[in-house]
Amino acid sequence: MDTNEIMLSKPKKRIFLALILCSTLLTAVVLYMVWKVTGPGLNSISAWLPALFGLAVLCFVLALLLGEVGIVLGILGMPILKPVYFWAWKAINILFPFAIGLGRIFNISRQKIQQSFIEVNNNLVRQHHIKVPANRILILTPHCLQRDTCIYKLTRNVENCHQCGQCNVGQLLALCHKYGLHLVVASGGTLARQMVMQARPKAIVAVACERDLTSGIQDVFPVPVLGVFNERPFGPCFNTRVDMEKVETAILSFMTDEDKHAKEKSA
Repeated sequence: MDTNEIMLSKPKKRIFLALILCSTLLTAVVLYMVWKVTGPGLNSISAWLPALFGLAVLCFVLALLLGEVGIVLGILGMPILKPVYFWAWKAINILFPFAIGLGRIFNISRQKIQQSFIEVNNNLVRQHHIKVPANRILILTPHCLQRDTCIYKLTRNVENCHQCGQCNVGQLLALCHKYGLHLVVASGGTLARQMVMQARPKAIVAVACERDLTSGIQDVFPVPVLGVFNERPFGPCFNTRVDMEKVETAILSFMTDEDKHAKEKSA
């Protein structure tokens, strides 16, 4: 099945949520078995050690469950405290590798899990109602969005784009000029992280494939990221496209009302 065909239907949040819940339960069982096996040895050292270890295991599992409750509450639009929101992300990062492993067991593709993860991320970010000044919003895109025949180098200076209309980069640059944002075209994950560190944004709208969005969202945390999947009519990493309406919607969700009104008056 073609990659773009897979993405026609909206990613299901419940896939990722179910996998991390199963991961938590599995982790609890494994830690319980470790506690049972090591109990006699710990008791020979000190009578308090088995109880202390058991308490540590219980607190760890409850903390993971608290993070998952925070994720669900956030997705449902219910207000959650910032510490719970922060820990929800910590729980996601801890459990993500286990979710991928369980996906293999249940024959769920890595791509579907990543799509579900990004959908969960986008819902959490939107429900948190994060608002930042327009000049602190960064649009981050891969270099494959640029047409392969283009002769202009954009990864170091996106203003080299001549906005010829042959790819979406010119449209993204026009959006940045319209709203006063920053745009970065990165040739890889390392350069993308460097650019983020230099720009020091307070919010990011990232365009990429599932793999790069997933790793990028985790790498830049706690900076909030709204991920937009790129379209790959010619296969991965070659003349990709993006839905500009989705990008602009993500931008506007981060912008303050003051910035929106200022742009409307200047238009």
